[in-house]
Amino acid sequence: MSCNVLGMGQRPLWLVGMMGAGKSAVGPLLARSLGRDFVDTDAEIETLAGTSVAQIFANEGEASFRERERAAIEALLGGDAVVALGGGAIGQPGVPARLAESGTVIYLRATPATLLRRLGDCAGRPLLSALGPRARLARLEALLAERRCAYETASIAIDTDGLAIEAVLEEISRRLAARGEENGP
Repeated sequence: MSCNVLGMGQRPLWLVGMMGAGKSAVGPLLARSLGRDFVDTDAEIETLAGTSVAQIFANEGEASFRERERAAIEALLGGDAVVALGGGAIGQPGVPARLAESGTVIYLRATPATLLRRLGDCAGRPLLSALGPRARLARLEALLAERRCAYETASIAIDTDGLAIEAVLEEISRRLAARGEENGP
């Protein structure tokens, strides 16, 4: 049975996409408009670890971070929050299916050039921080190519290039309402 507009049986709304796609910017606004909690899994992991994602990568490696990320996802499966996942979360084995069966997956899509512009100097972005601008763009292109199939499993995809946060929010709300999953803001 799908979610209904009366709030019965609400399931998580999973925001996926590359770093810089807008998940952490749109997520809190979407959650507020729907009367839901907002969770950013990277922030949750940092709180539980007592350190930054960049430090987890540096001290424990990416594999350890991905284990923490998977545990954060598992903890949120039964809830009804709007959840912003880290860019690589959906690329883990089995995660696309878990997300799809537990809630609605919304892919915020942007071109590598847009992502690079939004990310700025990439401080605190362990997969990009040690690279120059051209190398960052190449790395974003490679990551996007690597993750594209997982991102494309989403039931809703929104192109965020050139859109203000409010426009992305309106489009998500429109798409959810069209699916009968939520009342728009």
